[in-house]
This record gives sequence, structure tokens and C-alpha cells, in this order.
Amino acid sequence: MSIVRKLARPLLAAGFVAAGVERLRNADQTAQQLTPTLNRLGSAVPSAAGLAENPAAVARVLGATQLGAAAMLGLGKFSRLAGLVLAATAGVNTLVEYRNSDATTAEGRKDRRTQLLKNLSLIGGVLLAAVDTNGRPGLAWRAEHLVSDTQRSVRAMGKDAGRRSRKVTKQTRKQLAKAERAVRSTASDIAGS
Repeated sequence: MSIVRKLARPLLAAGFVAAGVERLRNADQTAQQLTPTLNRLGSAVPSAAGLAENPAAVARVLGATQLGAAAMLGLGKFSRLAGLVLAATAGVNTLVEYRNSDATTAEGRKDRRTQLLKNLSLIGGVLLAAVDTNGRPGLAWRAEHLVSDTQRSVRAMGKDAGRRSRKVTKQTRKQLAKAERAVRSTASDIAGS
């Protein structure tokens, strides 16, 4: 792991750890902020209506998920998965914060825009962490090269088998010709005597 990754991942994760802890500590306040968004989600997607009934539990799950994924990212464990989870939780947090922020004053709109841009930047950062292969090729590249390597190996084995088959055929013809000469020689010796 490069020095940049050793420093960048924990730095990126630190803000998410703090946000996750804050959401867990203040689950009731987070639940109040989540309620309008959960109600809209419940009316748009009937199967998600149950989420609106218990926003405090959703707030706790959101905080714990964010905390766990941030810890995994900071430690470099399952960092691609952790980055995707953090992008999803940060997306939810961004939506909720944007809808609940003050937009009545010029100062409030400015703070709202600044917070939105900060959150979008963090989402971009964790998405980069999600696609970072840590210097190793990704699964798609590995699968593609496994297929091409297998095809090359099969072709090489086929060519090798063809060469061996031709060699065995050639040797068999030589042995048959030698055996035929021996049989004719013996037959002529027997017939000529």
C-alpha cells in the first residue's frame, strides 16, 4: 500500500466516523430530520412505508452503517465495499441535510450550498476509494485475462497435441514399413529356400 493510501483513507474516513458517532448519539434529532424524507419515500414506494414508522431505528442503522464502513475504509479492510456503502449513506445524509437546511435567508442559502458541495465532494472521494484497486487489477480485468490466457493455453495444447499426433503417426508408419520389409524378407527367404 502506498503512503498516499495509508494517509488518505484514514483522513477520508475520519469525517464519516465522526458523523456516524454523532448520528448514533443524537438518533432522535436525526430521526426528526429523516421523517419527511422517509414519509416521501413511503408514499413513493409502498414497500418502504415501514421505514417511516420508526425513523429512530433508521437513524441508528444509518449511523452504525456509516461508522462501520468508515472504520473499514480507515483500516483498509474491504475498502471498495466500504467506499460504496459510505457513498450511499452520504447520499442519504446529503439529501436529508439539504431538504432540512434553512433556505429563507441569503446566509442560509449560502450555508446550504456550501454544505451540499462539501457532501458531494466527500461522495466523490469515497467513490474514488470504491474503485481504487490498491495497485492490483480489478475483477473484470482478471476475468478477461483469465479467459484469454485459457484460450491461449487450449490453442497451445491443441497445437502440441497435433504435433505429437503427427510425430506418432510418422513413427508408426516407419515401424509398419520396417515390419513390412521384415515380413517380405522372411517370406522371400522361406519361399526362396
